[in-house]
Parts: sequence; C-alpha cells; structure tokens
Amino acid sequence: MSQRQERFRRLYAEQFDPLLGYALRRVDRPEDAADVVADAFLVAWRRLDDVPPGDEARLWLYGVARRTLANHRRGDGRRGALGERLRQDLATSVPDHADGVTERETVRQALHRLAARDREVLELAAWEGLEPREIAEVLGISPIAVRSRLSRSRARLRALVDQDAGNDPGPPGHVPSRQPQLARREDR
Repeated sequence: MSQRQERFRRLYAEQFDPLLGYALRRVDRPEDAADVVADAFLVAWRRLDDVPPGDEARLWLYGVARRTLANHRRGDGRRGALGERLRQDLATSVPDHADGVTERETVRQALHRLAARDREVLELAAWEGLEPREIAEVLGISPIAVRSRLSRSRARLRALVDQDAGNDPGPPGHVPSRQPQLARREDR
C-alpha cells in the first residue's frame, strides 16, 4: 500500500463517524447523508495534499461537507422546480382521460336510445369506417338514402347527447342550430 493510500485510509477511519453524524443532522433522509459523506471523501482523496493533519482534517472535511450539502440543496431545488414545471406542462398537454370516459358514456347511452336503423347506419360509418356507398351495399339501399339517413341519425344522436349533457335541445324532433340566433324583424 502506498503512503498516500495509507494516509487516506487513516483519515477515513478517524473521520467517517463524525462526518456521518454531521451530515445526518443536516439532511432529511439517511441516504442523502451517505451521499454527502461519500462526496466529501472523494474530494479528500482528490485533494489529499490539501487536507490538514490532525483535528484540522475534521474541520476541513466539515467545510467540504457543508459545500456538498449546499450543492445538494440547490440540486433539490432545481429538481423540485423542474418537477413542478413538468407537472404543469403535463396538466395542460395531457388530456384527462376521465373527461373522455364521461363523454363516451354519454354518447354510448344516447346511441342505445336511437332507433335500430339509426344506430346501425351510425355504427357502420363510425365503427367500421365505411363510406356511404359501402354502407349502401351492406344495407341494400341507395347511397343517397344512406347519406340522408346518416344526416338524420347524426342530428338525432347530437340532440340526445345535448339533452343528456343538460343542454336544451329544443322541441322534440328539432335539431338545434349551431349558428347564433338572428334577431327577428319585430325585435329590431
């Protein structure tokens, strides 16, 4: 064993317990104290020629541990700030799947309240991805009839979904307009 290695081994053996106690009293988690001690002894190994002899070595190691703790706290602060930014970014960029579940359930319930022929044409279009001409072939009707039935079925489904969502769909059979109401002549 070289003289340098022997000196470090003695330093470690003499100062480990006091340095660990110093670190444990200043951190929240024991594993953080172990990291601080490991970092302090790494610095001591690299700068062994700068380590003073005797009791001064403990004070020198405390100084190294103090700076290591400061770096550790700054790192925790940066990680905490980064984590908070990520949480905020995720909250705005990742949709809440619970909202989709509620919407899908509302649509599913409304779909089941439609007449069988309305439901069938909508399911063929939405679930099977068929074009009107393909739906016409499956149902044995003309593509024009499919387009008309699709339009009416979508309007009925939309009215049921609006009704379930608490929006007033208007009188039965009425398809609410997506356009703003124009003032009547008498109101002008």
